[in-house]
Amino acid sequence: MSAPIEIPVAILAGGLATRLRPITEKIPKSLVPVAGKPFLAHQLELLRSRGIRRVVLCVGHLGEMIQRDFSDGSAFGVRLEYSFDGSQLLGTGGAIKRALPLLGDEFFVLYGDSYLPADYVSVADFFRRRGKPGCMTVYHNQGRYDTSNVVFRDGEIVVYDKRNRRPEMHYIDYGLSLFKMPVFDSYVSDSPFDLAEVMGKLVREKQLAGYEVHERFYEMGSPAGLAELESLLQSKSP
Repeated sequence: MSAPIEIPVAILAGGLATRLRPITEKIPKSLVPVAGKPFLAHQLELLRSRGIRRVVLCVGHLGEMIQRDFSDGSAFGVRLEYSFDGSQLLGTGGAIKRALPLLGDEFFVLYGDSYLPADYVSVADFFRRRGKPGCMTVYHNQGRYDTSNVVFRDGEIVVYDKRNRRPEMHYIDYGLSLFKMPVFDSYVSDSPFDLAEVMGKLVREKQLAGYEVHERFYEMGSPAGLAELESLLQSKSP
């Protein structure tokens, strides 16, 4: 069990999860059963074991069901709060912008379908030492677990592009990032935008630090990823 981290985590859990239909037509992705319990339960247990004590769930599609089942998070040893998209889906960036009053001056961001067994304390320490307004964790993926999308060289993120692939992209955005609140100042509230847009801007301005992690990532946003994660978590069950 890691020492407590005072930095909160925003979990982006507001998407429609179309790749997991028909399962997600009636329940949100966070409640999809994995190894005998809702995926969010596994996420929260992992986060607590890594020192996280406060989580803000950015929810949209069927988010009320998550709030009903997980309440204030006390059953998982964390303080759980909710930020709802409202009448329209705000995208990954817009959801973070809306949640800023709950998140405060600095915060982690991860996706609602990601299971990331990294050392969160080390990532947070690095972020604070570097002093940049944003930090992306990267993994030396070599195209193995998903399509690589980062050029990471000499400890710096040189290129981040999810659309235009380059042969020198050997790394991938691991899915865990850190930001300071002012990063989102220039974006319009309650207007949809993507977190990749925010990161791309920071890369161009040389304001996005890069931290390499060595533990592979897992996801349950696709049927293949869900099956793989099910196998992993079943093997860890007592």
